Amino acid sequence: MSLEQQLIERLQQLSPSHLDVVNESAGHGGYFPGKESHFKAVIVSEAFAGLRLVQRHQKVYAAAGDLLGPGSIHALAIHAYLPEEWKGQDTSSPDCAHAPKP
Repeated sequence: MSLEQQLIERLQQLSPSHLDVVNESAGHGGYFPGKESHFKAVIVSEAFAGLRLVQRHQKVYAAAGDLLGPGSIHALAIHAYLPEEWKGQDTSSPDCAHAPKP
């Protein structure tokens, strides 16, 4: 099972009303087809109620667990919202300075 699919399954434990996991590895240095190292997760969940931003991120890290680390997911951009905060915010990622040049 791909890292992306494993991450999606792990984040389901947060009971998201919206979940979007994007493999952004192709936009980073050292990319090769099939590489899974950089991801973005947009998560909308009531599980974040009463939590500050850093606490929301900690919940996501805890759910991802051992998928984060050497030889696995190198970077995870997290956008964590409560349903009332989610209004289709722009969650686009900036270009990586080490991205492969076309």
